[in-house]
Amino acid sequence: MKLKQTLYAVAAASILSSCGVDTKKETKTVENKPKKEFEYVVEQFADIKVLRYQIPGFDQLSLKEKQLVYYLTQAGLSGRDIMWDQNYRHNLEIRTALENVNTQFKGDKESNDFKAFKTYLKRVWFSNGIHHHYSNDKIKPEFSKEYLEGLLKETNTVISSEALDAIFNDKDVKKVNKKAGVDNVLASAINFYGPDITSKDVEDFYAKAYKGPEGKPIEAGLNSTLVRENGKLVEKVWKSGGLYGEAIDKIIFWLEKAKDVAENEKQAKTIELLIEYYKTGSLDVWDQYAISWVSSTEGNIDWINGFIEVYNDPKGYRGSYESIIQVKDFDMSKKMKVLSDNAQWFEDNSPLDPSHKKENVVGVSYKTVNVAGEAGDASPSTPIGVNLPNNNWIRQEHGSKSVSLGNIIGSYNNAGGTGRLKEFANDKEEIDLEIKYGKLADKLHTALHEVIGHASGKINDGIGQPKETLKNYASTMEEGRADLVGLYYLMDPKLQELGLVDDWQKVGEAAYDGYIRNGLITQLIRINLGDDIEEDHMVNRQWVSAWAFEQGKKDNVIEKVTRDGKTYYNINDYAKLREIFGRLLKETQRIKSEGDFEAAKALVEGYGVKVDQDLHKEVLDRNSQFTSAPYSGFVNPVLVTETDENGNITNVTVTQPDTFEEQMYFYSKNYSFLPVKK
Repeated sequence: MKLKQTLYAVAAASILSSCGVDTKKETKTVENKPKKEFEYVVEQFADIKVLRYQIPGFDQLSLKEKQLVYYLTQAGLSGRDIMWDQNYRHNLEIRTALENVNTQFKGDKESNDFKAFKTYLKRVWFSNGIHHHYSNDKIKPEFSKEYLEGLLKETNTVISSEALDAIFNDKDVKKVNKKAGVDNVLASAINFYGPDITSKDVEDFYAKAYKGPEGKPIEAGLNSTLVRENGKLVEKVWKSGGLYGEAIDKIIFWLEKAKDVAENEKQAKTIELLIEYYKTGSLDVWDQYAISWVSSTEGNIDWINGFIEVYNDPKGYRGSYESIIQVKDFDMSKKMKVLSDNAQWFEDNSPLDPSHKKENVVGVSYKTVNVAGEAGDASPSTPIGVNLPNNNWIRQEHGSKSVSLGNIIGSYNNAGGTGRLKEFANDKEEIDLEIKYGKLADKLHTALHEVIGHASGKINDGIGQPKETLKNYASTMEEGRADLVGLYYLMDPKLQELGLVDDWQKVGEAAYDGYIRNGLITQLIRINLGDDIEEDHMVNRQWVSAWAFEQGKKDNVIEKVTRDGKTYYNINDYAKLREIFGRLLKETQRIKSEGDFEAAKALVEGYGVKVDQDLHKEVLDRNSQFTSAPYSGFVNPVLVTETDENGNITNVTVTQPDTFEEQMYFYSKNYSFLPVKK
C-alpha cells in the first residue's frame, strides 16, 4: 500500500504553497562567496508543478553500495514503458507521435495552439498516458484535431486513426471507473483486460482460478492481462518470453548486475528470487520473494520493484509496475523505530473488537529513507510513504516494511508556503498550530498509517480477501482504515511517553484540524466543478471527515462556520472527535474482517463520493487567487557512472536534469523497450 501525498499539513506543499515562493535564494559560504541553494522547483504547467529532490548521504556510500543503487535504478527505469501500456492501450503510440511532432516541428512555436500542444504533451508525460494521474479523466487537449493533423503531416509523423481519435473522442473517458451501477471493467480504459471482458467475467474466472496453498493465497491476477481467446478466458502473463517480455528482459539484465554487488547474502538471495519471478511469472515465487524481501532488513540500500499496487484495477487484482530505490536515512530511521517496537501496544489498545485484533503483530519495520530513483507508478507522481507487501497472510505471518520517503517530503516542505493555509483555516489559532506542529503531525500520521494502520487487525476465518469481498471499495476502505488508526493515536499521550513529541495535545490538534480541513474543503480544488470524487485516497478522506462531522453534530464537535461568504470547519471538542474516529475505526475493521460489502458501499457512497456543489464552487473561487498548481511530482536525479579503461565502474555521481522535457526525452531514448504498436 502506498500513502499518496497528504494535503493537510505544510509538508504537502503542492496544496499549501502560495504563488510567490523564492526557490533561488542565495547563502554565503565560508569563503564568503555567493552560492545558490538547491533549486527545488523545475517548472509549472496546467495543474502540475514539477520539483527536484536530492539524495542526502549518497556521497557517503561505498562504491559497492553506489553500484547497487545504480543497477537497481536502471532496472526500475527499464520497465517504464510497461506502466504506459498498462494505463491505456494507445499510450505508447500517442507518446511516440507527440514527441516526434515536438522535436520535428519547425513552424510557429509561439502560437497559442502550439503552446497548448506543448502543455498537453507535458501533461501526458506526467500522467504516463492520456488520462489524468489523479482524477483518471481523459486529459482534454486545448487545440483542435485539425491542428494536430496539420502538425502530424508537417513533421511526417505516423499515427493510427484509432490512436489519433482516442485523443479527442468521448470513448475511454475514465482510466479507472469504480462507480456503483456500472460495469466497472467495461467502463475503465485501463489496459488490464480485453475489450470485451466484463466484471462478471473477472469474478467468475477468479472464483475458479488457482489461489495458492490452503491459508496462503497468492495475489491472483497480479501480473497478467485477462483476455478472451476462442471464447475462453485466459491470462497473458507479464514475464520474460510473455507479455511485456522485451522490457522485463532488460529489468532482469540489471537485476543480475545488482545481485553481484548485493550488500549481503540475504539481499542477493532476494534479488535472485525477483529475477526468478520475472522469468517464470509464478505468483508462488512472488510470495517467496515477498517473504525474503520483508525479512531482508540488513543493509543501507533497499528497493521496491514489481507489479504491486492494485488501485488502477477496478476489480483490485492487477498490479501497476513500480520501482522505488531507497537509501537509508540513518538518523530518522533510528528515531521512528520506536513505533515498530511498540506495534503490539497500539494493537492491544486500539478500539477494535477484541476478535478483530492480532494477538501477535509480527515484524513491522519502519524506516525513513531517501529516494534515489523512481519509475512506473511512482514517477513522476510519487507516494510519500509505502507499506508492503500487500498480501495479507504474508503481512500477518512475516510482517511488513513501512517506509517514509524523507527527501520527497523534504522537497515538498522546501517548495511551498502558507497562502492556502491562511485562506482555508478558520482562525489564527488553527494557522499557528499548523505552522508550528503541522510538519511533525504529518510525519507521524504517515508513520502511524503505514506502520500501525496497515499492519493492524485481522480477517475472520473463512472470509476472503478484501478485493473479493469488498470489491471496488476495497482500496478506499483500507486507506481510510489506516488513516483512522493514525488519527486515533495522534491524540494519545503514548506518543509523548515514547519521546516522539513534546506536546501530544497540540500535535494531535494540528493533525485533526488539518485532516478535517482537507477532507471537507481543500482537496476539492483537485477536481472539476460538477465531478464526483473518485480517487481512492480522496474518497477515503472525505468519508472519514464527513461521517465524523455528521456523528458529532448533536454535540457540535465540528462546527460549520460561515463568515463573509466563506465556509470553514472548526473543531470544538478534540477529545470527542477522537472518540468518533475510534468508533469509525472499529466499524471499518469489522467491515474488513467480516467482508461486509453492503456496509462498505453505504459508507463510501453515502459519505465519500458526492460533493456539495455550492461549497465546491466557493472553494474553487477562493482558490483562484493562487497560481501554484494543486498537484506536484518530480524529475529524478540522474546517476552518472565513471569507469576505468576496462569499463569497470569506479564512481557514481548525482546530477540533476535542467528541465522536465529533458528527462522525458532521455527516458524515451534510453528506456523504450516495448513495441509502439502490437
